[in-house]
Amino acid sequence: MKKIRTVALRALASVSVVLVVVVSIALVFNLGSSKANVPSGEAGNQFVSVDGKNMSVSIRGNGDRTIVLLPGFGTSAPILDFKPLIDELAPNYRVVAIEPFGYGYSDATDKDRTTENIVEEIHAAVQALGIDEYVLMGHSITGIYALDYTAKYRDEVSTFVGIDSSVPGQPNMDTKFPIGAFRVAKQLGFSDVLAKFAGNEESDAYLDDAEKEEMSRLVAKNNFSDTYLNEMDHLSSNFAASIGKTFPADLPILLFAVQNSKVQSWTALHEGQAASVDHGELVLLDGDHYLHHTKSKEIAEHFATFMDELN
Repeated sequence: MKKIRTVALRALASVSVVLVVVVSIALVFNLGSSKANVPSGEAGNQFVSVDGKNMSVSIRGNGDRTIVLLPGFGTSAPILDFKPLIDELAPNYRVVAIEPFGYGYSDATDKDRTTENIVEEIHAAVQALGIDEYVLMGHSITGIYALDYTAKYRDEVSTFVGIDSSVPGQPNMDTKFPIGAFRVAKQLGFSDVLAKFAGNEESDAYLDDAEKEEMSRLVAKNNFSDTYLNEMDHLSSNFAASIGKTFPADLPILLFAVQNSKVQSWTALHEGQAASVDHGELVLLDGDHYLHHTKSKEIAEHFATFMDELN
């Protein structure tokens, strides 16, 4: 028993030393890189005031029709993330990319990331820019937020366009995440370490070297921030609240979705959503969830055709 106890104590001591070293390295990395991770703010963006905080927006193009572009959940740098799509749309449309609180260059917020709060904040930004009629276009989680947005502001939104957008009833959205563990990891610098080794979860092949560096700084700023974690913690309740909701029947919707998606019933769910309105269309594209990185040209062409048909 004494020998076993001695071995156990030595093992525990070894583990403790390893943990101290790992935590120390993470803290040093975090402190040493914090200054370097401050974004430069050179993305051609501007700020509008919402709830007394700064919300970042980018405006490109001078077309007669305005597109309000919204990101998917956790996109650290929406303006950079949407660059290929904005480049395709800007010659013919006025494209307004909004970075909600906790995204891109925008401030953080203590407000709960409920669908209601997010919708109100985005609409406040749109109002601050003096935009009263627009196409609402968005990626991923925007599909859930847009249900409430278009119901409340149908008189402003002329069309909804989803880019592999989330839908009510999609599987596995009742997951509860270890928010506390993620917060500790962020505080200790582990999320920054993982980002350095694993890279951004989004493909960045379309960015130049300076933009890639800026993307890295924004990932370090926003990944696993308190605002990010609060939205993650509300994902399950926001999805649950969307069950049974549909877009207004008279609202035209154009949905782009990944062909042969690994998400169960992904095509069927989008087919049902397109069929729920008077003028709905589903376009299946071969690619991954970030269709706007590799299929921006196709998205812009289909969008132009869809809008011409409406006219």
